[in-house]
Amino acid sequence: QVQLVESGGGLVQAGGSLRLACAASGRPFSTYGVGWFRQAPGKEREFVAAISWSALYYYADSVKGRFTISRDSAKNTVYLQMNSLKPEDTAVYYCAATATRGGVVTGLNQYDYWGQGTQVTVSS
Repeated sequence: QVQLVESGGGLVQAGGSLRLACAASGRPFSTYGVGWFRQAPGKEREFVAAISWSALYYYADSVKGRFTISRDSAKNTVYLQMNSLKPEDTAVYYCAATATRGGVVTGLNQYDYWGQGTQVTVSS
């Protein structure tokens, strides 16, 4: 069992930056793949970025070049550095963990554990 807690959300102006953190408790986080997803009002939850247990990573086209996912195994935490934020990045951001091996996991249904979410609001 893994418990996930996101933090770091907030209100920022367009062009600004935020760093989200996903802290895990329970089993060692390094054995799981971790993904970030987001859900805007009235929209479906969508994939943002993911890092595999073997440190492979993948990004949605909409955030490529602006967001960076990283892992600090010593702190059992995965981060999402978000730069050059746009109003369309406004959403609740969720981290999730998967025990699936074999590469980066981007499918929402392949994740086993989810955090409660953190709100990111980007003003224009």
